[in-house]
Amino acid sequence: MTKSNLTTLSAIAVLAAGAMASAAWAGDLKGRVTAQGVRSAEGIAVYIDSVPGKTFPAPGPHVFVDQSHLAFAPHVVVVQQGTTVEFKNDDNVGHNVYWPAINHNHKMAHNMGTWPQGLSKPFTFNDLGDVPLLCNVHPEMSGYIYVAPTPYYALTDKEGAFTIKNVPPGQYTIKTWSEAAKPATQAVTIASAAVSVNLTVTK
Repeated sequence: MTKSNLTTLSAIAVLAAGAMASAAWAGDLKGRVTAQGVRSAEGIAVYIDSVPGKTFPAPGPHVFVDQSHLAFAPHVVVVQQGTTVEFKNDDNVGHNVYWPAINHNHKMAHNMGTWPQGLSKPFTFNDLGDVPLLCNVHPEMSGYIYVAPTPYYALTDKEGAFTIKNVPPGQYTIKTWSEAAKPATQAVTIASAAVSVNLTVTK
């Protein structure tokens, strides 16, 4: 084996070891959101707003939002910036999907049209913030997509609990979004072990 090949193999080994060490150091962020003046702590987005020095490529896999039994399912979805969402109609009636704004900017309103059962239409969300989903055909239908800036996010369960996995070590700001409560923020330090936090959101 030549000296240049040995040098290349050594460099690859160092990079691989660094990647393994970085993965080993990553920790989980666990916590609970308490909702005051709000009916439920379920379905609240919790996310890390930025990781200094890092950018994140758009995810390859698509996320699916169904229109089923005259409802958007799931009601709230969190996606990373750049994610393509497939809107599928599972009902035996025509459905429409539109949003009047993204992050309260009405210039980003968009109507995807109406389509029958069994079909789906994709849309790539490159703008951050909340996207209220509505249906022109059935005004009682509503849902939300929240577009987060990093892949480190979670959605609370019925008890308000959440887990964000494999967060690299560092100091971050975590934020919340809810359709019924004001946003909350909190500083957090992630090390190699799991970290627990408690947040409170209010009406």
